[in-house]
Amino acid sequence: MSSDAMHLPQPDSFNAGDPGASNSGLYPRLLGALEHAGGLDRYVDAAAPAAQRLIVRERARRLFHGDTTGIPLHIIVKDLPFGAWFMAQFLDLFPDPGSRQAATRLVALGLASSGAAGITGWAEWAMADRPTRRVGIVHAAANGMAVLVFFGSWCARVRGRHGIGVGLGRVGGALLVIGGFLGGHMGRGRAARA
Repeated sequence: MSSDAMHLPQPDSFNAGDPGASNSGLYPRLLGALEHAGGLDRYVDAAAPAAQRLIVRERARRLFHGDTTGIPLHIIVKDLPFGAWFMAQFLDLFPDPGSRQAATRLVALGLASSGAAGITGWAEWAMADRPTRRVGIVHAAANGMAVLVFFGSWCARVRGRHGIGVGLGRVGGALLVIGGFLGGHMGRGRAARA
């Protein structure tokens, strides 16, 4: 399968940025604006060489892209940190020591698995077209900030500052939701091209 299979449709394929489209709400307009944001190109160009190195070999490219399964590896791998962090937030609703300890462990699991999610995401990003890469840069920034915030949450939790850890976890969760919406848009485009 060629790398063209990853290229996503232009924004008008989703009616993003099209005021006459039936789904031309705020979210599609924002996505259309991101896809056309030339100011992001300097970040796209700076990240591209490192991302391209991940897929230089055909075998690696096929693995990351999900040529065998039809599902990019990133779609599978990212569920581990996302799931761990959201389950930690659920356990934060309970004040008992066991829930606190389990939540701290889940935050650590999310941190430990976030590297694999990032690497697979960058590999998939390297096969995308420029409008998708622009959205992907913002997606990566939101998720990268979430990782840093969850690291702060974990540090607070292991030092016994549970309230701060919970608060930071909620901020990290909000960043994951933003990143998830952007990633969902990118994945939707991939599915439309398949």
